[in-house]
Amino acid sequence: MSDQRATIGFAGLGLMGRGMARNILAKGWPLVVLAHRRREAVEQLTAQGAREAGTARELAQACDIVHLCVTGSPQVESLVRGPDGLLAGARPGLVIVDCSSSNPVSTLALADEAAARGVHFVDAPLSRTPKEAEAGTLDTMVGAAPEVFARIEPVLRCWAGHIVHLGPVGLGHKMKLINNFVAMGYAALFAEALAIARKAGLSIAQFHAVIGSGRMRSPFYDTFMQWSLAGDENAHRFTISNAHKDMRYLAAMANELGVVNTLQAQVKNSFAAMEAAGQGERFVPMLADFVAALNALPPAAQESRSSA
Repeated sequence: MSDQRATIGFAGLGLMGRGMARNILAKGWPLVVLAHRRREAVEQLTAQGAREAGTARELAQACDIVHLCVTGSPQVESLVRGPDGLLAGARPGLVIVDCSSSNPVSTLALADEAAARGVHFVDAPLSRTPKEAEAGTLDTMVGAAPEVFARIEPVLRCWAGHIVHLGPVGLGHKMKLINNFVAMGYAALFAEALAIARKAGLSIAQFHAVIGSGRMRSPFYDTFMQWSLAGDENAHRFTISNAHKDMRYLAAMANELGVVNTLQAQVKNSFAAMEAAGQGERFVPMLADFVAALNALPPAAQESRSSA
């Protein structure tokens, strides 16, 4: 069977998955999507020519390559295992591509279970935001055997602008957690620095005039600061609960490796505190408001609006 005629499956039509699936379909690949609580995304894709599967088992039966883009390892495991899971319906040769931010321990266990059934389980987690998912320009870091990577790469290029094949399965999710540690570390640093600046009598605009035009500026800084500068909640749509989850996974990985990770523990606790306060569904740039409140400051966006 030619890769050009491979049928692609997709489970997880959330903030990232919706755009990814749409790009796969737009590039001419047959697409089957899993029934999802976000009916709007399913209905849009089926109106454009995708088919819908009722269970993960049916999805596997219909497809040659299946993407998963869900919250984390518990959701991935639920889709893969069980009588209605992907492995129950898989034919030998099926490739399961986990684009979620997952725990590498779980990833390697699922890869072993899949291999016992002649199925390939690979990790291809994502970087960037839903904006890039819609544009088809996400970053991905892939763990897969060379021959499996060669098979899936044309499909990955439907939704990714930058692909790094790191090596065997598991390395993708390990690198993703490290990547997110750096990103969430920036978030925690910017949030605290903003609070200190404001307490010291500097405005957010003055902070941005220096940091936003110097060497500390980055694409992450630009999307993070859009909330504090302009109240744009859509610039960086990654939730506090997801950030906390990824930092828990990284802490577990560091613990297993015996790595001293004092700074990462502090970053993790920034997100743990905000989620514990009932704000887990807010987006990462809003950490600046949480830290501001700890310091008796009004929300950052409120200051920016009042000074505009």
